[in-house]
Amino acid sequence: MKQILRFFVPVLLLVALIGVAGCKKKQKPLPPAETAPPPTAPAPTAQLTATPSSITAGDQVVLSWRTTDATSVSIEGIGDVPTSGVKNVTPSASTSYHLVARGDGGTADATARVTVNQPPAVQVPTKTMSIEEEWRTNVQDIFFDYDSADVRPDAQSTLSRDAAFFNSHPDVKVVIGGYCDERGSNEYNLQLGQTRAEAARNALINAGVPASRLRVISYGKEKPFCTESTEECWQQNRRAGFSIDR
Repeated sequence: MKQILRFFVPVLLLVALIGVAGCKKKQKPLPPAETAPPPTAPAPTAQLTATPSSITAGDQVVLSWRTTDATSVSIEGIGDVPTSGVKNVTPSASTSYHLVARGDGGTADATARVTVNQPPAVQVPTKTMSIEEEWRTNVQDIFFDYDSADVRPDAQSTLSRDAAFFNSHPDVKVVIGGYCDERGSNEYNLQLGQTRAEAARNALINAGVPASRLRVISYGKEKPFCTESTEECWQQNRRAGFSIDR
């Protein structure tokens, strides 16, 4: 009996050891430890206001803005700006100011609209010319050759312009004065002056000016425009002059 035990006891120990070793080999490994995801950066926010939002050209506008979680901020037309701030601008035309804020968490934007109204046109009062001022601007005398009352060709165009002015002012009456140079007697020059004034009157009537608005008078050589005894001076005195009949 002892011999049998001596034989089986070692065998049983060997079997037990083998079983224990086999169990250890079949043991499953532990799963790897879980890692936490990296933190997410917050998205930027942006605000932009324009005060006032409607102006007249030449006036100023105050732009104010505020952002959060932004690393760079820019306003279109202005450029890079701090993350928060205030700036005075003077837009010449209606403008939309666009702000863009960029950060690790993305991009945000904001817009402020400014309406620019053009100033009203300045009404410049129109100066009304007196009839005397208009007369000096538009009416011209005509001139005659020596010892003649014939209307010269150059005087015809002048009389046409004068007639157009007289016809555009139907309430104005006209005195036509006949003038002569210093040569010849007073009586002769008075008659010559009368003839020259009547020649101018007839030309105006032919141009459409009513005869009832035209009065003639001869001054002869009594009212010279120039007193020198030269041909240039005498030419100035040989004329039919026009003035307002008061």
